[in-house]
Amino acid sequence: MIDCAIILAGGKGTRLASVAGSIPKVLVPVGDRPVLAHQLDLLSAAGYKDVRIFAGHLAEQIEAFVSGNQWPDLKIQIEVESTPLGSAGAVIEKLDTLPEQFTVLYGDTMLAVDLPRMTAFHDECGADVTILVHPNDHPFDSDLVETDAEGKVTALHSYPHPTDACYRNIVSAALYVVQRESLRPWAGKAEKYDFAKNVFPAVLASGGCLFAYHSHEYIKDMGTPERLKKVERDLSAGRIKMGNVATAIPVVFLDRDGTLNAENGYVRSPDQLQLLPNVAGALRLMREAGYRLIVITNQPVIARGEASEADLAAIHQKLEWELGLEGAYLDAIFHCPHHPDSGFPGERVELKMACQCRKPATGMLDLASAEFPIDIGRSWMIGDTTIDMEFASRAGLRSILVQTGSCGRDGKFPSATPDFSANGLMEAAEIIADASKPLFEA
Repeated sequence: MIDCAIILAGGKGTRLASVAGSIPKVLVPVGDRPVLAHQLDLLSAAGYKDVRIFAGHLAEQIEAFVSGNQWPDLKIQIEVESTPLGSAGAVIEKLDTLPEQFTVLYGDTMLAVDLPRMTAFHDECGADVTILVHPNDHPFDSDLVETDAEGKVTALHSYPHPTDACYRNIVSAALYVVQRESLRPWAGKAEKYDFAKNVFPAVLASGGCLFAYHSHEYIKDMGTPERLKKVERDLSAGRIKMGNVATAIPVVFLDRDGTLNAENGYVRSPDQLQLLPNVAGALRLMREAGYRLIVITNQPVIARGEASEADLAAIHQKLEWELGLEGAYLDAIFHCPHHPDSGFPGERVELKMACQCRKPATGMLDLASAEFPIDIGRSWMIGDTTIDMEFASRAGLRSILVQTGSCGRDGKFPSATPDFSANGLMEAAEIIADASKPLFEA
């Protein structure tokens, strides 16, 4: 069990200056308590014993705050940097005083993360560094991560990004588990280093083992006035408390082709993907109403040999990036690569089967349920075909047929009647917001 946590609190908090005034950003209140108090509560509940707060600007106020001994089970030390050394530089300067393994938190994040669970993942992977990652609604100004199928990091893209960038919405949430020796190459160098921009890319380039810990738990940067307001709303609405690994949340399951993007035959390459009007706004509305958003899509182009898994990944990368540019994101995308019929040139024989994941079978729902705790009774399915409506019926989901794409004219399951019909995704989102009692009151 890891028992040392580092809280990075050395920045001046210039982005929060209009709110923070003359207090350090870790003492900015969220609700009626400083964000630092929320973080120390989390660490105490997780069983940590040793907390190092790396401070600089207005450090004396932080020292005064923790001197009240509100957390008797925590040994809290304040490390005051003599000169600003960046997020990693301050840690590296004190490297030889640190234990073999430690957790790093940023002082301007609110979180409800199961830290022992993340540490167990780190240990199981044998990682030098583990980075908690998730999608968010502003990937364009976030540090991004690329991984292989097992979650091992293959590339890091720190902000700012090129104007023509198009990446997966896999965002570093600035929460790490770190092996001390992975930072050894920088020891003794009292220089300014940033974890995301300098240190982790260098660790990766030198052959270090970095893993991404994909999590749907609550963690948000509250380092700007606008983001602070969002976090405060989330706290008062119960979103933070419920954003843990166990709480079941309702989901809106979404078909892809004809529902999110225009259906112009099969999409075989990213350049053929074209979002339908108001899709991002509709996703934002449903998320604000308290729903996770998960795409489940049949993609027979893979079995037919018309597109590869890499092609599909590139298509979904474009989908995620374009949504992110409009402030929207998906929690996950599940696809079925199979097709039961043969006779296509270049088809892949091993994928020709009657499977349990191709809609209207419910295998993709099973995959989603294994990854996310889902309140099925309050969840929905939105799609443009009778196949989607039959899937909803089998899965026990309320359903909305959108009059885009096939408009229900595929005729595969004529008796599959939707609960509602909508002209497009925005109207469907409005139906869900009106027909369902929101999980959270914003």
